[in-house]
Amino acid sequence: MSKTQRTREICGLAPIVPVLVVDDAAQARPLAEALVAGGLPALEVTLRTPAALDAIRAMSQVPGGVVGAGTLVTPEDVRAAKEAGAQFGVSPGATDALIAACEAEDLPLLPGAATASEAMRLLEQGYDMLKFFPAEASGGAPALKAIGAPLPQISFCPTGGVSPSNARDYLSLSNVVCAGGSWVAPKQMVAAGDWAGIEALAREASALER
Repeated sequence: MSKTQRTREICGLAPIVPVLVVDDAAQARPLAEALVAGGLPALEVTLRTPAALDAIRAMSQVPGGVVGAGTLVTPEDVRAAKEAGAQFGVSPGATDALIAACEAEDLPLLPGAATASEAMRLLEQGYDMLKFFPAEASGGAPALKAIGAPLPQISFCPTGGVSPSNARDYLSLSNVVCAGGSWVAPKQMVAAGDWAGIEALAREASALER
């Protein structure tokens, strides 16, 4: 199995991977259940809050869910995420130390790249399924299409500024497997416990064509 085959399989589960910032671990399980019920099984929990690791622990118990840890920056992040039950990792970029830690922990990694050189460097290391980040700030779908022309062997999950209004622009590209988006779990809906509303947003996102 190639280094990114499992990552590619996870990215292929649905057109959108929810990017989740969880402030209260008590909300993690019902949030995950709503997203999975709406057809979005691959979930990225960002390690930006004190509750993140507990959220990953809770979400990893949800049937049908595949929970990953986002914003992996250090080898310590990798070990903590794996111990909490993360099944894959996502990083805004990539360093040799981070890649080595993921390989040591057997944690499938979706490493970030924003330029052709970064993508080529990761391809050299055996990674052909990458996160394109920050997507909109890096030129959006036109930039990703342009990068893809000379690098057809690399696939991407664009994240950063992806929304319902531009998701189709990304998903229509031949080098895009899925996109990361936070709009399927708005902060106010999570805070209010509006799980039915979140499931409805997930259902709309899961119906986006690739």
